[in-house]
Amino acid sequence: MRKEFRGRRSRLSAAEAAVMARDTADRFFATIDLDRVRGVHTFISIRDLNEIDTSAIYFRLWRDHPEIRTFAPRMELDSGEISSVEFDSATEMIVNRWGIREPAGPASQAEDLDIVLVPLLCFDRSGHRVGYGGGYYDRFLTKVRPDCLKLGLCFFPPVPMISDVTERDVRLDAAITPTALFRF
Repeated sequence: MRKEFRGRRSRLSAAEAAVMARDTADRFFATIDLDRVRGVHTFISIRDLNEIDTSAIYFRLWRDHPEIRTFAPRMELDSGEISSVEFDSATEMIVNRWGIREPAGPASQAEDLDIVLVPLLCFDRSGHRVGYGGGYYDRFLTKVRPDCLKLGLCFFPPVPMISDVTERDVRLDAAITPTALFRF
């Protein structure tokens, strides 16, 4: 499934991916209640992997919801864990050894997060997801508050079922595609 959806995503043209990312961002703001949200963790899209571009989400948060703090992941090389680092338009971004942009600065507490936007390749109707296989987000999601919304962003609608789920896999609470919000 991982290989299939990497292929499907890589076959999207830049124009198709841009329109789908914009539609996904629009759906996020149309369907997610931000009234009580104080912290959103978003991934910084990896363009070489044709991930959904999340910049429309964090730029709009900065513009329309300045009271909401934004965070992005940083890989901690010594532990193989993800830390959440607060960032804004003035934050220095560094490129890690995998070529992924990350915010410079101190790690924040996972308890500061009300929403975590989760990268993925595909998801199923029960909220299970297929990522890149390293388990980084599964480990990170065990550290957030129970009421933190774990929200996947995906170009594609759900598959009926992901069969290779383990006890270490953390389910999403919801997922947004360009055309729909799915709650689990």
